[in-house]
Amino acid sequence: MLVLGIESSCDETGIALYDTDTGLLAHRLHSQIAMHTEYGGVVPELASRDHIRRVLPLTEACLSEAGKSLDAIDAIAYTEGPGLAGALLVGASVANALGFALQKPVIGVHHLEGHLLSPLLADPAPAFPFVALLVSGGHTQLMAVHGIGRYELLGETVDDAAGEAFDKSAKLLGLSYPGGPQVSKLADTGDATRFKLPRPMLHSGDLDFSFSGLKTAVLNLVKKELRDDGSLDDTTRADICAAFQEAIVEVLSKKCLTALKQTGMQRLVIAGGVGANRQLRAGLDEAAKRRRFEVFYPPLALCTDNGAMIAFAGAMRLKYAVADYQFGVKPRWDLASLPAA
Repeated sequence: MLVLGIESSCDETGIALYDTDTGLLAHRLHSQIAMHTEYGGVVPELASRDHIRRVLPLTEACLSEAGKSLDAIDAIAYTEGPGLAGALLVGASVANALGFALQKPVIGVHHLEGHLLSPLLADPAPAFPFVALLVSGGHTQLMAVHGIGRYELLGETVDDAAGEAFDKSAKLLGLSYPGGPQVSKLADTGDATRFKLPRPMLHSGDLDFSFSGLKTAVLNLVKKELRDDGSLDDTTRADICAAFQEAIVEVLSKKCLTALKQTGMQRLVIAGGVGANRQLRAGLDEAAKRRRFEVFYPPLALCTDNGAMIAFAGAMRLKYAVADYQFGVKPRWDLASLPAA
């Protein structure tokens, strides 16, 4: 079965073709970062309009790369939620229009399930069951994954997600949008020992997270270190980034190890944009060697929002595909509400 995947939940338009026999055939992605940078964040109306411009040309490019025609598609998967309502509607309407025109079934995919299953596109891929750390811009959750649609929430953030903390702290440091990757880049050149930042909920006794206090600590540190002209010198900015990143990585790593111990599982999966962080990967890889568990990541190109994860998740749920072409979107959608595949 050849599945076309369409991702349009926020500020990236992703298209992919996944074959259930041979795997991922092609994927294309357009990021709207350049468009949103001057506003310091995503503007929903602009995001929706840009998805409209990009989705069909990207689909044509994917089909050309894979050497496939529209008629070869067996099903169409699209991101039904969660996300920005207007952006989601673009993908949903295009998917259902194509489905109607081709008389092919369509299936709405949960965006977070796409992230959660994206490491299964790697080689080697993890086997079930495993503990998953879902750590993206708006979500930080630890899940016990027993199979497709069999997800048990172990812990989640009680306020800001890790990705939000990265972006908000970047803004406090005078970095432009999107700030998270810039914080990570500067952290590589900074001295993480110069400043000591808190590790929120590190010893809370549960698997929940909290990063709002860490962001506040960065704010107070920035105010303290400002020069007379109201600016930060480059060395201080890099050192704060390094201390901040080390705090985030320590909390995420410690909670992951605790989750493995509590569940008795020996496989850890990292999914979502923050999963591309080099320090997080290095720390978990080292811990895996010491404690003898396996750790898996999505390919770097598939850490952020992308069509490949939607095509794959749709392929895993083909029995739920329908051909009635009535659609809606779910800007808020509980992952635990999904049925088992």
